[in-house]
Amino acid sequence: MSNSLEKMTKDVLSLPLKDRAKLAHKLITSLDEHVDSDINNAWETEINRRVRDIKNGIAKGKPAVQILSEIKAKYQ
Repeated sequence: MSNSLEKMTKDVLSLPLKDRAKLAHKLITSLDEHVDSDINNAWETEINRRVRDIKNGIAKGKPAVQILSEIKAKYQ
């Protein structure tokens, strides 16, 4: 790893979690050679709708431990 990349990595890892997540998303999506903006926009709309439903109490989530336990029981 070059010195500039090492410094950049150190700087990025010191960012708050939300900023690192946003940066990671941008980096991962930059790896796609062909990006269908219609699909990306549709997913962004759907994600925003789901987050809004959760925040407004319309949709209820389950703890990850419970979901993983249910999946494990189903496939054992």
